Amino acid sequence: MSSTDLIGFLAAFCTTIAFMPQALKVLKTRDTQSLSLSMYLIFTIGVGLWLAYGWIKQDMAMIIANIITLVLACAILYNIIRNTFFNKE
Repeated sequence: MSSTDLIGFLAAFCTTIAFMPQALKVLKTRDTQSLSLSMYLIFTIGVGLWLAYGWIKQDMAMIIANIITLVLACAILYNIIRNTFFNKE
């Protein structure tokens, strides 16, 4: 593995891991009151585009990190949408 690839994998690992505490908190508590729908919508689209870019470039670090982040972002986005539009009590 080249030093460039190693830096890519380390960067991908750090940015993916940094996102996990928020995702785990939302999945555990289902509390999304303080989260921005528009921010997570734009973020999730961006992650999907980074995944597509990584796929085109055949960059495994980018592909793996963005698959994981996309799953977590979609879970958070789902909860935000559910709580905003469908959990009216």
